Amino acid sequence: MKLTDLFLRNVKATGKVQKHFDGGSLYLFVSPVGGKWRMAYRFGTKQKTITFGPYPLISLREAREKRDEAKKLLLQGVDPTLHKKAVKAAVVAETKNSFEIVAREWHDKQKDTWVKSHGDKILARFENDIFPVIGFKPVHTITALELLEALRRIEARGAIETAHRTLQNCGQVFRYAIATGRAERDPAADLRDALPPVKGGNFATITDPRAIGQLLRDIDAYQGNYIVRAALWMAPYVFVRPTELRRAEWTEINLKDAEWRIPAARMKMREVHIVPLARQVIEILKDLHQYTGNDRYLFASLRAKSAPISDMTMLAALRRMGYDKGEMTVHGFRAMASTLLNEQGYNRDWIERQLAHGERNTVRASYNYAQYLPERRKMMTEWADYLDSLRG
Repeated sequence: MKLTDLFLRNVKATGKVQKHFDGGSLYLFVSPVGGKWRMAYRFGTKQKTITFGPYPLISLREAREKRDEAKKLLLQGVDPTLHKKAVKAAVVAETKNSFEIVAREWHDKQKDTWVKSHGDKILARFENDIFPVIGFKPVHTITALELLEALRRIEARGAIETAHRTLQNCGQVFRYAIATGRAERDPAADLRDALPPVKGGNFATITDPRAIGQLLRDIDAYQGNYIVRAALWMAPYVFVRPTELRRAEWTEINLKDAEWRIPAARMKMREVHIVPLARQVIEILKDLHQYTGNDRYLFASLRAKSAPISDMTMLAALRRMGYDKGEMTVHGFRAMASTLLNEQGYNRDWIERQLAHGERNTVRASYNYAQYLPERRKMMTEWADYLDSLRG
């Protein structure tokens, strides 16, 4: 006689094992701790049992459906118990291979190659905009359209450059997933033309020689804090990243060898960087030493000598001199040098090495910091003399 819902609701645990059969080998196994649906079956020469779950969480109707599914598997020559284990394993694998899990794994493996602040920015982009949309999805199932949906959230608030950087980071995650056998293709590659282009105002620069000369004269005439003016004086000669400049320490400077050696821990690509110092920079440093020579930082903050000037200090000085955000930025000194040095025919490899555009091969990178150093010294000396000619 088949079971009914009314009968099942009245079944009580008695302290003894009970078996209530429904037909087709399905029965409710009742123990002192509760009831579970089971089905007895034979596979090959072995008598086996499969469990479908607890009652009443699994209803009588659902238990019968699971029984019928198991019988269909048996007709196909598939062991229902092994199939159940395989499905469970697949679900676990899908969870372990979600985009968020893979992205955090990739980030963890890469973070030692980045400056901490750079790594933190990448993770923040994922946590704020990507994980809430596709983080839970298995990485191999994500489509270009789903990724674009996440990127549109960033685009909608006007952060176009951030959207492009996030797309680049997602592509790196997908390629890592491919390399580790968890995905077969990179959907980020399909979205290269899907985002609006980045407007060129973020790192505005001046490349007209006459305008550069005027900028240098304006810096000379700047009436603000001397330490800030010294930083602006030095910026076009060395064209390092703004953070690398403002956090420069006296222990990194070797006036005798006319060299500034920035340790890997402070560089974006985690590579030692050598900046040859032209005589003009040596003169700036000798004068600056009278002000901050006893401090840790070349450009020590007025508020706290134990800290460097802030990110906005140099930028604010440019604004006070009349250069708006669409005309010149502190980062623009790098673009200025790159553009003009390339136009003047200097070897591109020398320029790229001096800009500290990092070597992606970490083994080669540990040796490449001194690459083309004699040629770079000559280039930096000639560049400094060229700037002085524009100033004059």
